[in-house]
Amino acid sequence: MGQNIVKQIREELLMSKAELARKAGVSPLTIDRIEKGKNCRMETRRKIILALDYKLADKDKIFPDS
Repeated sequence: MGQNIVKQIREELLMSKAELARKAGVSPLTIDRIEKGKNCRMETRRKIILALDYKLADKDKIFPDS
């Protein structure tokens, strides 16, 4: 379980967990777990990166432990 900057980016975008979850097509509980550093599938990471309006090439910035 490593740290990521999903929460930091989400807050900078003034986006709620529910809004990010809806945009990424995952549950708010999933967003909560990821922000707490829990592991998730690569597909889920991909959805979150795109929902935050980042490119997939930025994955190492958002999920440095991947």
